[in-house]
Amino acid sequence: MNRLFMRKSFLYTLAITLFLVSCKKENETTNTNTQENIPSTETVPMGDNDSIKKDSVIEVVKESVSPMIQENGFYTGLVLPKDKKLRDSVYAEFSKKYSERERYTILALNRLDSKSKWNADTLVVPTKIDTTMMAYSPFPMQLDVLSNVKKFVVFSYPIQAYGVYSNGSLVKWGPTSMGSKAAKTKTGLMFANWKKKLAISTVSDEWKLPYNVNVHNTLGIGWHEYTLPGYPASHSCLRLLKKDAQWLYSYADTWILNPGGTTLKANGTPVVIFGEYPWGGRKPWRKLLNDPNANNISVEEMTQLIEPNIEKIIKEQSNRERVADSIKTAKALAAPAQAEASGS
Repeated sequence: MNRLFMRKSFLYTLAITLFLVSCKKENETTNTNTQENIPSTETVPMGDNDSIKKDSVIEVVKESVSPMIQENGFYTGLVLPKDKKLRDSVYAEFSKKYSERERYTILALNRLDSKSKWNADTLVVPTKIDTTMMAYSPFPMQLDVLSNVKKFVVFSYPIQAYGVYSNGSLVKWGPTSMGSKAAKTKTGLMFANWKKKLAISTVSDEWKLPYNVNVHNTLGIGWHEYTLPGYPASHSCLRLLKKDAQWLYSYADTWILNPGGTTLKANGTPVVIFGEYPWGGRKPWRKLLNDPNANNISVEEMTQLIEPNIEKIIKEQSNRERVADSIKTAKALAAPAQAEASGS
């Protein structure tokens, strides 16, 4: 029995070695052929039959690719065996080689949380690990169209990722798991409504939703912490890793209602959800093994997406500032009277 296991281990190790060598050669070939042109850019894992052809490389604006990816830009694939003992052995080595923060980063790039790491059959691993994840951002680092927008959140259905912009600068991005094919997340411009540290789903009271920020009150759509299994699996909500959910919970401004809570006086942080997931196809982040920029969204694409909504976004932002100033002034004027009343 031990001989059989050792033989299987040897064969698996040999297979992994051949896979990584092949991947390295493929990356070197891609790098040689694209020195002048930067490649642009559940749901169960499918066959990798959509590799990028050499003659399909197209040129994109250089500023839409993050600097570190331009310089290093290579990923390797870690294939996970189906055999449980072999898989345990691979993960043991994985834990030894990478720190906790590095493992978190690798899983996040594969749209996984630590509990769901067993769901994957292949992990995309960057050769140089940046635990801030900003080096791997698929979103442009700067968007002039948002230069006058103080807060903006975007969710991409195609690549299952979110991005956060402040005055046009990307300040954060991360993975998400959006609506499944049977319960797709609504797309378009929305605004943050209310938020609650622990909400209960209206679909099932067994579903606890930590750090929930509602963006569509009628449909009950919001972003919150929940399992990331490596594909779109939610009941139309926007799932996040715990740290991301906490950060976005603090970041988002909510709506402002009248004192009775029946009339909307101002909207919260603008949110744009866009695109369509490649249902039944190869997971988008797997394409990084062939092209390190495969998931990148160009400045032009993002600008075209946002421009039709920018007037409304700016208008709502200005209105919110006026309403907030009005409330602040009213409270300041009421303070002396309240103090006098309490003193008497």
